[in-house]
Amino acid sequence: MVQRLRITFAKGDEVKYISHLDLMRAWERALRRAQIPLAYSQGFNPRPRLFFASALPVGFTSRAEVLDVVLQQRMGLREFASRVRKQLPVGLELKTVVEIPPTLPAPSAQVVAAEYEVVVESQDALHDMQARLDKLLAASSIPRRRERPNGAREYDLRPLIQRLWVIGQRQGAYVLGMRLQADEGGTGRPDEVMAALGLTDAVRAIERVELVLKPL
Repeated sequence: MVQRLRITFAKGDEVKYISHLDLMRAWERALRRAQIPLAYSQGFNPRPRLFFASALPVGFTSRAEVLDVVLQQRMGLREFASRVRKQLPVGLELKTVVEIPPTLPAPSAQVVAAEYEVVVESQDALHDMQARLDKLLAASSIPRRRERPNGAREYDLRPLIQRLWVIGQRQGAYVLGMRLQADEGGTGRPDEVMAALGLTDAVRAIERVELVLKPL
């Protein structure tokens, strides 16, 4: 491992319906076309050493995704960013790139929480919307059921909600903010929070605005 770079990137409306696997492929293609000297894994089927912090659910946008890229030759950060930006498809935007110590854990092991903004169309007055949020936050538990390929799992959503608030109003809709736990102890999903609020059908957009990592 010669150099490890941490990228922050945005995933816009144009690509919000592609899967995480397709997102990985898009980044791999862009980096290869940019002639970045990628480091590869060992073994029968070597793969570029790319490490995403957290998979983004299909249909969500983001302004704060995190990707670590390992290089086998050193590059200047400006040259790296310039080359890669020219090759990214519409809907993906490289925001920042920094060099980080190669010995750090994978970014997925560093994520502790995520913040989201959710646009909701609702006829509720502001005090009624705030009352919805307050009632949810006051609950001692919020039982939920998550369907998985290997069977359903019941869990308590309440401890996964760290903050929940009204950011404001935008073009007749509310914008709600939420900070949800996202680590080995459990990951909160904003769509589950909206279901618990009784607002699933009112959701118009969900954007991840920050991935909270452990300090470097």
